[in-house]
Formats: sequence, structure tokens, C-alpha cells
Amino acid sequence: MIKYPTIEDVIVANQKVLEEVKVKKADAHKVLSQEKIKDVLVKVAGANGDLFDKSVVLLKGIIQAHAFASGNRRTAFVVVENFLYYNNEKSEVTNQANAYILQGIREGYYSDEEIKKWLKTGEIHEFKRK
Repeated sequence: MIKYPTIEDVIVANQKVLEEVKVKKADAHKVLSQEKIKDVLVKVAGANGDLFDKSVVLLKGIIQAHAFASGNRRTAFVVVENFLYYNNEKSEVTNQANAYILQGIREGYYSDEEIKKWLKTGEIHEFKRK
């Protein structure tokens, strides 16, 4: 039985990420849309494949939904790490997830297979804007 995050789990992750990792002075915990979070979680539960395939949907979904005023990418990464952990898997990406890679995911630079490989092995090619 797969353990999926709840809307509340995602919201709490955003709050904790912003308390622990201030990137900008303006960083503030503010939910812009619980509905967007819900939509992402529904897509994850309905996604085909293994936990890493579902993690790709979760990561991209939270990043691209932009359901928070700040910290969407950081929140997405933490939620995916927790999702894998609570389902007895582990990402090989270091806790210092490269912000440029997360930016590349936001901009649709990486394929789902590239993101899945990154989560499983920690390996991915550098993000470069075209």
C-alpha cells in the first residue's frame, strides 16, 4: 500500500522549508491555492509506474503548480524525499538539490525519464537555457 502525502503534509512542508532555508528576505509561507495542491496529489495517485515515476509527477506537479507564494521548488523536493522515505525508498540526490536543476524542471527542460534517473541515481546533465 503506497502512502501518499496529504494537502496538509505539503502545506506543512512549505512552512518548514521557509523557516529553515531562507533564500530571499521576502520568503513567506502563504498558500495561494489548495486546489492546485489537491490536483497534483490526485494526478500522483493516478499515475502509472513505480514510486519513482509517481515521484516525478509529484515533483513536477508541485513545482509547476506554483501553489505557494515562496519556496515551491524547495517544497517539492522535500515532499518527494518524504514520499520516497515513507514508502521505503530513497532518492540519491543530495539534500543540497541543485537549484538550477529544479529551475530546469520548472521550465520543462528535462524529460520525465531524466528526472526519474536523477532521483534514482543523482545523475543528470546540467540545465542550460536555450
